[in-house]
Amino acid sequence: MIGRLETVVLDCPDPRAAAEFYAAVLGLEIVREDDDWIDLGPPGGGPDDRRLSFQLAPDLVPPTWPDPTVPQQLHLDIAVDDISAAQDAVLGLGARLISDDHDGFRVYADPAGHPFCLTYG
Repeated sequence: MIGRLETVVLDCPDPRAAAEFYAAVLGLEIVREDDDWIDLGPPGGGPDDRRLSFQLAPDLVPPTWPDPTVPQQLHLDIAVDDISAAQDAVLGLGARLISDDHDGFRVYADPAGHPFCLTYG
């Protein structure tokens, strides 16, 4: 092993909005915040916990997947037990459904346009 995963970073025009969206989806909390950066981690977590981070990118061009004009660049797979309840929850938080014609997963965009999948089954 050369290193360990510290965080996955998503560029976004509004780090606070993106962090609040994923905090609600994943049950995480804000563990660090600067003017242009926010880290999420598990509640009561320690310094070695993996994080999900959001970096200010005011000129971000959101992915247009599946249209290849602007590739998806990165996406998260989020495992759920009840796809219908999870879909209702993420849509209520501002996500939009991109595609639901796959076995075992559905594709969404978060409020900033980043694709993510809810996986089930």
